[in-house]
Amino acid sequence: MDSHLKARIAATAAIAIGAALVSAPAFTQGSNTPVARYTLDAGTISGMGAMGQGGGVSAAMAMMRGQGGGRAHELVLRLGSTRSPTGSPAATHTLPSGARFGPTLPLVTPQQEGRSGEYSPQTPKGRLLLYWGCGERAGPGQPVVIDFAKVASGQVPPGLYAQPLAVAEEWRVQQANSRTYGDWPNGTEARPVPANASLLGAHKVSGNYTPDIGFTLDTDFMAPIALRSEALASGAYAMNWNPVPDATGYYAWAFSAKTTRGGEVAEMVWWASSASQAFGGPMWDWLSPAAVARLITARTVMAPSQTQCTVPAEVKQAGGEVTMASLYAYGPERHFAYPPRPANAKTPWNPEWIARARFRSMTMAMLGMDMGAMGAGDDTSAGQTREAPASGKPKCKKGLAGMAQRAAGLCE
Repeated sequence: MDSHLKARIAATAAIAIGAALVSAPAFTQGSNTPVARYTLDAGTISGMGAMGQGGGVSAAMAMMRGQGGGRAHELVLRLGSTRSPTGSPAATHTLPSGARFGPTLPLVTPQQEGRSGEYSPQTPKGRLLLYWGCGERAGPGQPVVIDFAKVASGQVPPGLYAQPLAVAEEWRVQQANSRTYGDWPNGTEARPVPANASLLGAHKVSGNYTPDIGFTLDTDFMAPIALRSEALASGAYAMNWNPVPDATGYYAWAFSAKTTRGGEVAEMVWWASSASQAFGGPMWDWLSPAAVARLITARTVMAPSQTQCTVPAEVKQAGGEVTMASLYAYGPERHFAYPPRPANAKTPWNPEWIARARFRSMTMAMLGMDMGAMGAGDDTSAGQTREAPASGKPKCKKGLAGMAQRAAGLCE
């Protein structure tokens, strides 16, 4: 998808529905508040998402061969402390040798930027159509139609995001709830994480506003998801994927957009695999196994034994030319603390620091597109040939299919 179009769609959606997404509560400061809190979130990305995360041409080539788009990795590090540094804040994360990037990553404190003037965003126009549930046909009461302008003015339909809010929010590290904060990637450095990187081994965090934090990971990046989809005669899309080891549950969503000639979003279609209206929010983040278990019981997240789901025909009928789908596989979680939590819950515990590592795998694909066949044929009619450029490579198709082929160097 054209990057400018994606940006416009994202901006419109954010303005229109951002007010309905509730952020995590601030960390409560108490007598047993640790000096430092640290989170390591590790992700595996496959499909079209890997092309923009360091997978590049190799990921595109893998997609053309029907290999699921290769893989890329993401790593998000956040450090929050109750201490103020002497001088400028500085902290680093030292990686194990098997990480193959590093050996240290700088945890940078974001600069507070003042506003240079007033900003008055335009009121978004258009509509958002919401569908949910796996099946060839949409269930009763669908779609829920949202007017962008009404939501932007605060008229949010009651109960629209009630289900995600049922998830008990766990502690998070944010600049807003930390006296001193640092993260990676950041504006100073954002080196790509190699596809063959490993997180197994000893990790250390040190700095001038945190006690030394040390832990050893016995859990690594999750396996990639290979998502396949098939257009059914009904207009629905049948999706299936490989079982991902250590997955605790799955969640899928898809969107498409119709735009005006000027490129403005006129109508968006949003579908989620949940059995009820449960869109965005926590499902786009890393989730603990306990939270996933509750969401499976609520039929918001699919069980780890489920490896297929059908996108209703109405989603395609109402949407634009291309429907993009994302699939999340939530994974394990590891906790560390010093001193360790006592075995007896009644024993007082005042940790100096706590740390958490979370894992997930996700993929992105265009529904109904046979990526493995893209390099083998085109859409010319029988008996016709497509003129080849001087290089001998065929001309690229129009639209997203051509963009993917061009990224892989299979056409011009």
